[in-house]
Amino acid sequence: MRWTDSAFLLMLLPGLAGAVGFFPDDTPREWVNPPKPGRFSVCFNHSCAETAIIGVSEPDWQRIRDQFSPPPKDPAEERKRIAKAIGLMEVIVGPLINTQNDKSMNFKGALAEGNQQDCIDESTDTTTYLTLMEQDGLFRFHSVQETSTRGWFIMGLPHTTAVVRDKQSKIDYAVDSWFHDNGVEPEVLPVDEWWRGWHPPEFKQYRPQ
Repeated sequence: MRWTDSAFLLMLLPGLAGAVGFFPDDTPREWVNPPKPGRFSVCFNHSCAETAIIGVSEPDWQRIRDQFSPPPKDPAEERKRIAKAIGLMEVIVGPLINTQNDKSMNFKGALAEGNQQDCIDESTDTTTYLTLMEQDGLFRFHSVQETSTRGWFIMGLPHTTAVVRDKQSKIDYAVDSWFHDNGVEPEVLPVDEWWRGWHPPEFKQYRPQ
């Protein structure tokens, strides 16, 4: 049975709107559930060490809607639109939480300015963005799923991604924004392939998580 980090996120995210959740550093924080474009939670600074409640303007949210207009004709096209929309959300949100200079992976951000995000931050926030889009009726062919985690110190370092499911094929797809700098479109590929340690071809010297 494939592991996911759902148990970990259950510790992070409370089940009720406006409830208080306890995060890895034991600091209680409010987490908005369900999220809305005008009010939702994000996390950053590695494993959700910090959180913020923010919102995007109606014009900015319209920019996200525009990524899906006209409606995609098939699941493959919708996945491309999803990647573009997630990249745009990072551009919009970045200045609000000082993650606009977030670097790819973890170690590249060691000397970077601003707040940085690891794969827990990235997958948590990407799942929130996907949920906002799904709730707004922007997806025709996909549904948002729990995050998925590979590794667990058995087959490499743990690494977590957001996931969407193709409603037609029932195939789950990783939506992994951790491999690139803030605002760059995430990698979208079947979770089964991602699970086997996939990483972008340009990271030849990178030991996949």
